[in-house]
Amino acid sequence: MKKTLFSLLVFAMSISASAQNQSASNANAFPCIDTGYRLYPTNNMWTYIKLNTRNGQMWQVQWDTGKNRFESPLSLKALAAPDQEKNNRFVLSPTTNIYNFILLDQIDGRVWQVQWSSKPEERAILAIE
Repeated sequence: MKKTLFSLLVFAMSISASAQNQSASNANAFPCIDTGYRLYPTNNMWTYIKLNTRNGQMWQVQWDTGKNRFESPLSLKALAAPDQEKNNRFVLSPTTNIYNFILLDQIDGRVWQVQWSSKPEERAILAIE
C-alpha cells in the first residue's frame, strides 16, 4: 500500500513539474507585454528572427562568442500601412522545417512563409494565398 501511494505521489509531482515547465517555456516564447519588437528563436542556436510586430518587417540576428555577430534584413517591406500599424499585429510561428516560419497578420489573417538562411540569396518572404 505504501509503495502504491509513494508511486502515485511521485507520478503526480512529475506531471505538475512538467506542466510548470511548459507554462514557463510558453511564457518566454510569447511574453504578455505590448511591444513593438520581438525576438523569435530558430532551431539554430546562433540565430534569431527579430520581428517588428507593428508592420511585419524582419531581420535575421546572429550572435556569437567571437566576432561573427550580425543583424541582416529578411524583409524591410512594411506589410501594414502606417496608419494601420499596431503593436503585436504580426506574430511568427515555427514550422517543422528549421529554416521556415509562418508570419501571421492577426488583424486581417494574411499569412507568409518566412525562410531564413546564412546565405542572403536563400532568404525569402512568400505570401501564402
